[in-house]
Amino acid sequence: MNKQQVKGATNRVTGTIKKEVGKVTGDRETQARGAATNVKGKVQQGVGDAKEAVHHDRSPRDPDLKR
Repeated sequence: MNKQQVKGATNRVTGTIKKEVGKVTGDRETQARGAATNVKGKVQQGVGDAKEAVHHDRSPRDPDLKR
């Protein structure tokens, strides 16, 4: 797990909490910010997943790796 994956997961949780707080309080702005933070987290997590995949694909133990 890399930093982007952790930050993404954190933003997803934060966004979900903000969105729910906005629903309970009837604050549409907080709901919207929560939804945006959630999307940001999903993107960050996707970037982290891609980095992780590239890292594993380019492992020095990989016999197909040509330098």
